[in-house]
Order: sequence, then C-alpha cells, then structure tokens
Amino acid sequence: MSIYAFCARTLEGEEQSLSSFRGRTLLIVNVASRCGFTPQYAGLEALYRRFRERGFTVLGFPCNQFGHQEPGSEAEIRTFCTTRYEVSFPLFAKIEVNGRGAHPLYRHLRKALPGALGALGVDRIQWNFTKFLVSPEGEPLRRFAPAEPPERIAPQIEAHLPMRARERPPISGSPAGSSAGSSAD
Repeated sequence: MSIYAFCARTLEGEEQSLSSFRGRTLLIVNVASRCGFTPQYAGLEALYRRFRERGFTVLGFPCNQFGHQEPGSEAEIRTFCTTRYEVSFPLFAKIEVNGRGAHPLYRHLRKALPGALGALGVDRIQWNFTKFLVSPEGEPLRRFAPAEPPERIAPQIEAHLPMRARERPPISGSPAGSSAGSSAD
C-alpha cells in the first residue's frame, strides 16, 4: 500500500489526501516546537527550498507524545513555525504516532520501516523528528533517526527526486532561486 491511500487534516482544519503529493519525493517528519531537535525546522525548510522545484516536499506532523513538547494549538504551531523558522512546507494538525491513537499513516510507515529495533518486533517512533523518506510512487524508502541532521539526508533525497537539475523547467516570472513554494531511529 502506498501513502497515497491516507488523508490527514491540515493545520487549517482541512482534510487533505496525501495523493495530492503523488509524483513527489517526500520527507515525512513528526515535529515539535519545544524539543531539543526543534532547530531542525531550519534544516528541513532549507531542504524543501533547495529541492521543491525538482519534485520534493517535506510534510510536518506535529506530535505531543514525547515529553509534551508540542502543547500548542494549531494556530500557535503555525505562528511558531512561520515566525521562528519561516516554515513554508505543509504542516498538518497534531497527531499521535504511537499507540492505539496513532494516525493510520504512521502505523503504515512504522510497519514498512520499523527502525533499529524492528528486529526485536518494536516499530514505535522513538522521539520527535523521526524522518521517513518516501518515493514519488508513495513507497516508504528509508527511516532516519531524530538526531540525523536534515542536511545529511540531502544525498538520499537527491537520489530519489523525480526531476534532475538539468531537467528542471524554468519558472516564468520569477528570478532564479526565488520562486514561491509549491502547493532509522
């Protein structure tokens, strides 16, 4: 099953099918505003800006399951992310990633890529900022631990982009590099 079978609610409260990202390489991340890894928002945004025109998107899923490090409302999360880190990649409403209340997308990701403890039958997300690289076909490819800096993931992202740099079509009406954004632990 691909991730395109799932839907999630955006921070603005709209239900969005993940099929709207079909054909794009994705990095799905459970995020939090009060975590030691929160500065990774800057690295995630840098990756998004670097590769978005080549078919890449970061999807952020706020989660309050780890040390209650995402206690804010959706509006507070949006304000924090945009004012502190200038986040422009898609952010979704808070979800759970482990346990009975885990979002179906995360159940699927955990099963597909159980992480370092998978051999022991443990597939749970260990902490905030666990990252899942997903192919343009919607298949989970690789799981990265929370401590893995986003910039170190760039080569793996680039290897799976649907469009190479030389194939990138020109963006009409905007200076180069300043176009607006597109719609294992």
